Amino acid sequence: MGWRYKAGLFLIAAVVIIWVTSAEVTQDIFTDYKQPFAVTYIGASLMVVYLPIAFLKDWLYKLLKQRSSKVGKHAESTNETSPGISSPLKYIGAQNVFEIESALPRKDSEVDLSPNGETSPLVPKRKDDRKRELTAKEIAIYGCYIAPIWFVTEYLSNAALARTSVASTTVLSSTSGLFTLFIGVLLGQDSLNVSKVVAVFISMAGVAMTTLGKTWAADDSKFNTSLSGKRSLVGDLFGLLSAMSYGLFTVLLKKFAGEEGEGVDVQKLFGYIGLFTFVALWWLVLPLTALGIEPKFKIPNSVKMDEVVLANGLVGSVLSDYFWALCVVWTTPLVATLGMSLTIPLAMLADMVIHGRHYSAIYILGSTQVFVGFVIANLSDWFSKKLGL
Repeated sequence: MGWRYKAGLFLIAAVVIIWVTSAEVTQDIFTDYKQPFAVTYIGASLMVVYLPIAFLKDWLYKLLKQRSSKVGKHAESTNETSPGISSPLKYIGAQNVFEIESALPRKDSEVDLSPNGETSPLVPKRKDDRKRELTAKEIAIYGCYIAPIWFVTEYLSNAALARTSVASTTVLSSTSGLFTLFIGVLLGQDSLNVSKVVAVFISMAGVAMTTLGKTWAADDSKFNTSLSGKRSLVGDLFGLLSAMSYGLFTVLLKKFAGEEGEGVDVQKLFGYIGLFTFVALWWLVLPLTALGIEPKFKIPNSVKMDEVVLANGLVGSVLSDYFWALCVVWTTPLVATLGMSLTIPLAMLADMVIHGRHYSAIYILGSTQVFVGFVIANLSDWFSKKLGL
């Protein structure tokens, strides 16, 4: 495991915490301001803030590169004009690399000096087998391609939260691991082996068990009336469709970004997604309202609600979605997706502490299986080598 992979696992934990908190806040927002489209549109559009940050970063990088280049040229000119005895070591540029011009081999050297002996360079050539970094224009084009997919994913998730409980939405979203695996295999971004299949089905079985498991708490009387109104087949359907589009977006993001994210600047990509959403997707509220899927649009009726919506958009969308994107490109789509399934045991623990909620044995076992599936997905290559799968 490289440092990027380990950092990706750490970010998964951070994103899980942010997403659970944001889901609770979003559902509280919908009690007074039931506008899933507005909340989604604001959160996705706010990602445009990454564009000035990314371009400022590029400008600073170019500035520092120019300065270091000037220093290197000055050092080279100084080296060439300085008098002295010719040395077998010649200074090359600003890179502290020395080229041996002439040297006699030692008697005890193992170097093959025969005519048929192959010569090997003292400084090996760098293998440029990494994915070519995309230009700003190419990133903008890719951002336009996948922005609608990301917006649909976010909208369906928020629409599900407006119609059903956080727990139900979280459980249904966790089924994205299955879609991510098979979409990844179809698009050539992932390989299929027994360990990964086992990890997915263990995780999916855990999700099913948490759905079937019973929970109860002392303050259930406060929530039963409101939750009964929110629970609906449409809400569950939106949650499942969100999991499908989430899996597609995850695989496409990894495909664009390369093995370790070297192919694309993730900040620019999400910045262009935010820009495209702000400019080109606002009109979707019209057909959604006409079809009765979205309530009639209205602005928040208080300054406090404005602040909550904006703060939730910045933290729950802008920050967490960027962290999640890094999780995908630094690990794998499958690991990142199954990692998000950890929202189930975290939500369970939060309910135990905050509401004193109790869970049946099936629910606890299911939550444990979700975590086990996540661990197996991370160790799938190790299992395959050890067991010869």
